[in-house]
Amino acid sequence: MDRESLDFLRKFIDSMSPSGFEEEAREIWKERTRKFTDEIFTDVHGNAIGVLNKNGKPKVMIAGHMDEVGYMVKYVNKDGFLYFSPIGGIDLHLVPGERVWIKTKKGKILGVMGRKPIHMLEDEEQKKVAKLENLFIDIGAKDKKEVEKIVSIGDPAVPSVGFEVLNKDRVVGRGFDDKSGAWAVSEVLRIISKKKLKASVYGVATVQEEIGLRGAHTSAFGIAPDVGIATDVTFATDYPSEGAGATKTGDIRIGKGPVISRGPNINPKVFDLLVDVAKKEKIPYQIEAAPRGTGTDANVIQLTRAGVAAGLVSIPNRYMHSPVELISLDDLENVAKLIAGFILRMDKKIDFIP
Repeated sequence: MDRESLDFLRKFIDSMSPSGFEEEAREIWKERTRKFTDEIFTDVHGNAIGVLNKNGKPKVMIAGHMDEVGYMVKYVNKDGFLYFSPIGGIDLHLVPGERVWIKTKKGKILGVMGRKPIHMLEDEEQKKVAKLENLFIDIGAKDKKEVEKIVSIGDPAVPSVGFEVLNKDRVVGRGFDDKSGAWAVSEVLRIISKKKLKASVYGVATVQEEIGLRGAHTSAFGIAPDVGIATDVTFATDYPSEGAGATKTGDIRIGKGPVISRGPNINPKVFDLLVDVAKKEKIPYQIEAAPRGTGTDANVIQLTRAGVAAGLVSIPNRYMHSPVELISLDDLENVAKLIAGFILRMDKKIDFIP
């Protein structure tokens, strides 16, 4: 991965973007992406949209969501401890002992997730996941009055970890689900901006996927694409994980290439063309069986208006919805190359009727 693309990924991952609070990530995405689009704008929902060759045909939408899971402050007790609700799917096994960043009106501040120490836990408590109501955030304040000078009800928070290189092309961080996909959308636009396009292309960094695919729903309705490709992460199964391995979700491996979904959520001609592009461009790929609507932006894109020819290209991801999500930079680059190759084969004669 070249230096500019890697620096963008690092800055993007390090930004805070819990669902409904994507502003910081959105501005980073727009700042980079506007360099190679004809037009870039934010819609009323908060989606960032970059456009190339607006009058071309067919109209292609590519989408990756830039929101991440996190926490929201809901109550402050008299002693200055903050109680919270999850934003999206949080694994409560991992929460005690986390450090968090809280986004406040005065800027980002540090807090820690507190609970009583293990010495004071009853035997049964030690065997069970912590209950949400027994967890709290401590910002070091002496009382509620001091907290209220800094923190407001509804302020969001995320674990205070960022992008790190683990080994060679393997990188870890929070929010690869799915800022890695939104990164790929920007990268696709960069690649195809240097080519002669027949299609019009709308690249979207969507919002609020983690709480119901909401940004893709509204942006797809507004764009009204003929073809829509979502890019998200998917579950890697190449690690010790009893009960959640290949027999349950398929054999998906880090470093073995983009994952192309196949099933009722996916237009069969879109699937076939993605596979054909991968073969001809010598891009390694994996296939994932998706026997129902996927839990991704591809789901709502497919169901927009009278229907859209949808596809899903995913990035293998270990430890999803944790502060240590792990992906391969090679996989990520190949996702962008695959989607770019797909778009470059689009022309007005193409037909996606099954």
